[in-house]
Amino acid sequence: MQTFLTVLLIIAIVLVALFVLTFVVYFFNLDMKLTAALEPLFQKHYDKIKRDKHL
Repeated sequence: MQTFLTVLLIIAIVLVALFVLTFVVYFFNLDMKLTAALEPLFQKHYDKIKRDKHL
């Protein structure tokens, strides 16, 4: 019974930590800030793609 409660406690701690992490990302808009920081790399890759210009 003790190991079962320990496992439940560990699962609860992990779930709370993941919730706090997602809340911090949402609150500070970190996903869009990361996307904005990586945009030049994405743009550089996108510009290198060969395209079929014949329609």
